[in-house]
Amino acid sequence: MPAAGPSEGSVAPGSRALPSWIAAAVTFLSSGAVLVLEITGLRLIAPYVGITLQTNTAVIGFALAAIAVGAWAGGRAADRGDPRRLLVPLLVAGGALVIAVLPLVRFAGAALSGADAGSVLLLAAVAVVVPAALLSAVPPIVVALQLGSLAETGSVVGRLSGIGTLGGIAATFGTGFLLVAVLPTSVIMVGTGLVVVATGLALLVWQRRAGVPARVSGALVVTALAGTGLAVLAPNPCQDETTYHCARVVADPERDGGRTLVLDTLRHSYVDLADPTYLQFEYVQAIASVTDVLAPEGEPLSALHLGGGGLTLPRYLAEVRPGTQSRVLEVDPGVVDVDRARLGLQTSADLEVVVGDARVGLSAEAPGGRDLVVGDAFGGLSVPWQLATTEAVALVEDALAPGGVYAANLIDNPPLDFVRAELATLRTVFSDVVLLARPDVLAGAEGGNVVVVAAQEPVDDVALDEALADRGLDWRVAQGAELDAFVGDAPVLTDDHAPVDQLLTPYG
Repeated sequence: MPAAGPSEGSVAPGSRALPSWIAAAVTFLSSGAVLVLEITGLRLIAPYVGITLQTNTAVIGFALAAIAVGAWAGGRAADRGDPRRLLVPLLVAGGALVIAVLPLVRFAGAALSGADAGSVLLLAAVAVVVPAALLSAVPPIVVALQLGSLAETGSVVGRLSGIGTLGGIAATFGTGFLLVAVLPTSVIMVGTGLVVVATGLALLVWQRRAGVPARVSGALVVTALAGTGLAVLAPNPCQDETTYHCARVVADPERDGGRTLVLDTLRHSYVDLADPTYLQFEYVQAIASVTDVLAPEGEPLSALHLGGGGLTLPRYLAEVRPGTQSRVLEVDPGVVDVDRARLGLQTSADLEVVVGDARVGLSAEAPGGRDLVVGDAFGGLSVPWQLATTEAVALVEDALAPGGVYAANLIDNPPLDFVRAELATLRTVFSDVVLLARPDVLAGAEGGNVVVVAAQEPVDDVALDEALADRGLDWRVAQGAELDAFVGDAPVLTDDHAPVDQLLTPYG
């Protein structure tokens, strides 16, 4: 019986279709492009669904699924046909769709805005699945082309697998540390797609010169060009892309100096450029009410602000309590740039802005020096988990002077599990904790912003109620037995276990 030969269209063993350096370059590029897509895909969908643990999970999960499906399908296709005919079309199609993802998400995002799971999953799938799967099919095809004999399977697979992993590592660090700092998401995605398409076309030219049968559909090239054009025309919800956010400043049509800072899907701050004492958001008025009873009128304070946003409260304190020294810890340098360029921020010896993580900044804070610590840092709808734990709260307590107060803004919806857990956490560190909220929120009928107030000395609830009423707020103070019943058996959050995003019930 004659020995079985290679199937029709397959590459006979010993016939290397690619030089080693081309195989390495193609594997490096295709693997790296998938990681660029994953990182920029998250930034691309954030203006419509926010940046939450669920958003990160969806993008990473879909990317991993696409890699698995692409690798399986690519390997199967390489065994069933001539892999030389597949390489160029996959590169060109994958690159074209990396470009096309940008307008697809931006046109679809307006209809899918919201933090609900359906919108998050759908936009995440649109952003990564198809192009990532196509590009992930490239490495197993390159492996098939490089195998000269079964005896070298391990070395070929190992070498190309390592090169692909290095491509992913280089793309991850290069995108996260460099590209997002200097280029808009649209430029990164279109540029990556064009590089992949160009590589595919260059490979096509090389294959034809080498006498290798290869071709590519003109429709794929047209798709890449059309995607580039649509990327230019697609609506961009961002005025500025910062390190962490899509930022916009929206003028208030009813108030000449009024400006709202919007980060991704949320209105983060309202600033009146002409009148820093004007406070539009109710939760900011509630925190201001805390400062009203903290010290006699006009007396300066030493304040630490966890989270900057539009710096509404530091500006307010500087105006109503001249001489107040405020230190603001803001993780996003781009937000500070927006504050300076669009919201008239001017720093000084009395108003200092430090760019960095608030937990790290808390660790560096001198003990016992602050009359007031304000917690108003958010990643999407939730407080960053590392600021919500007993360990973080202990750092806040260390920073406070005797008689000092911690006032933190939280957001939640019924059943308010996160708010209850944070109150339970604060009670492990502070002697007195109260909750400021609307009556319907305290009753569990509605959600929204609440303010928790914590101190080692008793909080004057009567004075706080009066201060809230003086501002016309329909908020009240909950403490004592009422707060005991509200908190119930809520868990205490620690650095070892702080499921903040899972406890929080989002809007919608």
